[in-house]
Formats: sequence, C-alpha cells, structure tokens
Amino acid sequence: MNFHTRKWVKPEDLNPNGTLFGGRLLEWIDEEAALYTIVQLENKHIVTKFMSEINFINAPVQGDIIEMGIEATSFGNTSLTLRCEVRNKLTHEDILTIDTIVMVNLGADGKPAPHGKTKIEYVKDRIG
Repeated sequence: MNFHTRKWVKPEDLNPNGTLFGGRLLEWIDEEAALYTIVQLENKHIVTKFMSEINFINAPVQGDIIEMGIEATSFGNTSLTLRCEVRNKLTHEDILTIDTIVMVNLGADGKPAPHGKTKIEYVKDRIG
C-alpha cells in the first residue's frame, strides 16, 4: 500500500479527550478516497457510496504526523472499491483500518455511469 497523504494533528483536530477527533479523520479519509478515485477513473464526478466497519486501533495526539494509504481492491462497472490504512508516520503504529470503501462514478446526469476501467493506471503510463 502506498501512503501518499500526510496530516499534522493540530489543536483544532482534537476531541475533548485530547486525541484526534474520529470525525476529522474520517473527513480526511473520505477526501483521500475521492481524490484517489478521481485520478483512477479520470472523472471528478464521483461519490462515496459505502464504508465498512471502521477499526480505530490507536488514537493520535496533538503533534503527531499521520499518513493515509489507499489501495484499489476491485473495479465494478460503475464503482471502485478501496481499502484504507492510517498510521503514525514516525512510529508506523497503526491508527485505523477500513476494509471496504465503495466509490461510485457519476455521469453528467448525476447518476451512476460505467467508467470503463478494469485495473490501476498511473498517470505516467497514460501520458506515455
């Protein structure tokens, strides 16, 4: 799994317990999943359809640097299924896992539309 995005846990990201607010982390993950999907499907019109169980393993604290990893696990006709891991950048301690995130490709009418992709493509290979 490639870890592309890093976030610095700041005071405004904390819950009353002094640890990273879970909702903030899920916001970051949803954005990362959307960006990954947009690049893979070459369409900026996508939505999050589903997230499976969210397994919080460790709670980051202020000053921690976390990194998010996203990988595609399967391609549907109109969807892309992803997996996510979040870890502490410096200690590599696991923070969270999500086994299934389903993103859906939308057409101009805002409804699910076939994307025609069947495997991971890298931008460098498209330009090629």
